Amino acid sequence: MNRQFSLAGLLRLRQTQQDAAASGLARANSRTASLRSRRAAAREELAESAGAAGSSASLLAIAAARASAQSMLAELDALAARAEAEAAEARAEYTEAKRRAVGLEKLETRHGAAFEASALRAEQGVLDEIASSAWHRKATS
Repeated sequence: MNRQFSLAGLLRLRQTQQDAAASGLARANSRTASLRSRRAAAREELAESAGAAGSSASLLAIAAARASAQSMLAELDALAARAEAEAAEARAEYTEAKRRAVGLEKLETRHGAAFEASALRAEQGVLDEIASSAWHRKATS
């Protein structure tokens, strides 16, 4: 039996693809977390800005600021939704890459076990032959 796993190159490729997918998943998760924290900070800031209007001009400025903040929150919500979708896609890609690599890893493990069993059988055959020869020599002496 050949010691070298015949699909070793393909296994390395699958593991590289899995690593790349894991990296993409990490980036997507980081981006999602960043957008969540930005969105939470913007909501908190908006909630704390309950300004008191002293005049109609102040009231209009506060209304304009709130409208702008609401627009910014809507944009952040849209970005967060897109980031969540990208993270889900990256998660699916990682899962698929891992699934493909795991199958080959199992084959490699079986190949290694079969090779070891073959080597042990061969070694046992040699040991049996040595023991048998020694027994015959001893019996004929």
